Amino acid sequence: MPIKLEDPAEIKSILEGMKKTFVMDKYADRIYATYNWIEENMPDPDADGYEYVDLSVTVEIVTGEVIDAIYQIYPVEKFSAPQWVQNYRKKADHFAKMIIDTLLRNTILSDKMIEYLMKSENVSEAQALTKLEELTPLAQIVLDAKPIAKIEKPKPAIEGKKQVIERDGEEVVPGPIDIEFKDKMDLTAPFKTKTGNEVKTWGRIGADNKVMGVWGEFCAVDFDICIGDGACIDACPVAVYEFFDFPGNVGSTKKPLQINEPDCIFCLACEGVCPPQAIKIYPMD
Repeated sequence: MPIKLEDPAEIKSILEGMKKTFVMDKYADRIYATYNWIEENMPDPDADGYEYVDLSVTVEIVTGEVIDAIYQIYPVEKFSAPQWVQNYRKKADHFAKMIIDTLLRNTILSDKMIEYLMKSENVSEAQALTKLEELTPLAQIVLDAKPIAKIEKPKPAIEGKKQVIERDGEEVVPGPIDIEFKDKMDLTAPFKTKTGNEVKTWGRIGADNKVMGVWGEFCAVDFDICIGDGACIDACPVAVYEFFDFPGNVGSTKKPLQINEPDCIFCLACEGVCPPQAIKIYPMD
């Protein structure tokens, strides 16, 4: 898989996050995830002639600049399994693929795959997530498997000012953008663009795009006010913005994402042409 996994903290998060679902282990640059199951010759353990055998399959994740997922299905004789065991190889193959899909959907690998799909296929975050779900049909959903990033709330510039902007996503928010949004909204999770830049967000709730808040630290766009007309895209001389699909927002289902925000020359062209006045440019100090 064309994603990088070298950070010891990220590797540890996979081991910790999956240890209640699989038997997890690590050696050198490799992660091992084992799934165990039991085969029985009859459903009633108290019946005469009842037998069972413990079986397992292990997936080996090779970390590095790219990662590989490897598994080998051993002969059933390795487990001293009796002849009544049926479809062992088919089940082992199924469970191995289930391990891989589950790791890709529930760990830091999920974020890395979404980032890769956004960049390689030029799609939005929501579209990349849908694609990942299609690629991992056997994934089991493991609650709390992925560590949640802790984001420190910014201190208000004005002492005593509260986070006062609240939205429900049911109605279009009228402009103009509140130029004090950083004091009135919580700093929320950043959005990684296909260019590798991170766009900071304020007031974003969930991932369904119903309440998007303000995106961008220097080229700030209130996406709940934005109507997606594209005037800012046409006006920008350095291609800061590019349309991305964000289905679910009542204002518009496509937004001018600041994929090249660091390239902004602060000419204010986008700010001047925005019909609902959803943009505010903040020159860097």
